[in-house]
Amino acid sequence: MASCGAFHSFLFEYDTPRIVLIRSRKVGLINRGVQLAILAYVIGWVFLWQKGYQETDSVVSSVTTKVKGVTLTNTSTLGARIWDVADYVIPPQGENTVFVMTNVILTLNQSQGRCPELPDDKTECQVKNNSCFPGYVSTHSNGIQTGECVSYNSSIKTCEVLAWCPVEDDSHIPKPAFLQAAENFTLLVKNNIWYRKFNFSKRNILPTINSTYLKDCIYDAHTDPFCPIFRLGQIVEAAGQDFQEMAVEGGVMALQINWDCNLDRAASHCVPKYSFRRLDNKDTAHTVSPGYNFRFAKYYKNSDGTESRTLVKAFGIRFHIVVFGKAGKFDVIPTMINIGSGLALFGVATVLCDIVVLYCMKKRYYYREKKYKYVEDYELGVGETYGTNS
Repeated sequence: MASCGAFHSFLFEYDTPRIVLIRSRKVGLINRGVQLAILAYVIGWVFLWQKGYQETDSVVSSVTTKVKGVTLTNTSTLGARIWDVADYVIPPQGENTVFVMTNVILTLNQSQGRCPELPDDKTECQVKNNSCFPGYVSTHSNGIQTGECVSYNSSIKTCEVLAWCPVEDDSHIPKPAFLQAAENFTLLVKNNIWYRKFNFSKRNILPTINSTYLKDCIYDAHTDPFCPIFRLGQIVEAAGQDFQEMAVEGGVMALQINWDCNLDRAASHCVPKYSFRRLDNKDTAHTVSPGYNFRFAKYYKNSDGTESRTLVKAFGIRFHIVVFGKAGKFDVIPTMINIGSGLALFGVATVLCDIVVLYCMKKRYYYREKKYKYVEDYELGVGETYGTNS
């Protein structure tokens, strides 16, 4: 019977809002305070700070780079040598990246043949107790073992390998960095951006920049904030790092270009903002495989027809050019949507005041009687309403 009565009530009852004017300073202040907070949020945050009256679009970007700089090294192995862009920028062109070699381990005149492996716990051997196995190769091997135990030097014997000989010895990284002068090399960044929705395009070489200025300027956050030429040492220092320390083992840097543009203003106000940070976070507590390096080789053909090569283990800094940003422009649709959302939020004040009046105040039962009123259908008798015969 209870379930039938509940179903009957659900089926034949109708709720309609009722306006009750409550004269209470406490409730009135709560109501106006909430409404004022909502109004401040809609006007201050949504419209002024977030520019909720604008349609927005994300940036489409292309980047090209050019490094310049020459340095001289003089070592017992190579003698006096000039290093230019073709030597230390690898590869010559990258997609939004450029790698500048700052340190190097060279293994000259390698040719394929038999030679002793580098000594370690697994490759050192004794003639009487041979630990070399023909065909054996490990992850860190420089070649394939022949099974012979040969002299590495006057005091150490190691397993012989079929490899590019002599094998590379990279146990000692040059310190200070081989190309210390890379700190003063410069990087020119040319960046073109496009906002498709607004058909707006621009580049970081601004219309106010002429060729004379471009030849001599170097980016400075205070004096030349729009110069697109950056000194490599300055990029690293701006990220809170030491260039000479980073140059020894290499690393990864980000040059960030922010294009946040308000297209309701003149196009001249849409300008790039540069920032810098190191991406391979240096952790002094975890020093396994630090920095950034890779190997490549330069091959030669000898007069007798045999092939030889110079193996290069290059350490350096890889610069990522990261472009981001958004543009906004006035549009009726987002403006109306945000106005409507703001007006809907005013209902929160009513709900909050109802909670205070009906559940928190001392006179809550009195207010509840005034807010809710039960009305029976005058066409039905009381008995008929509750399903009984009079």
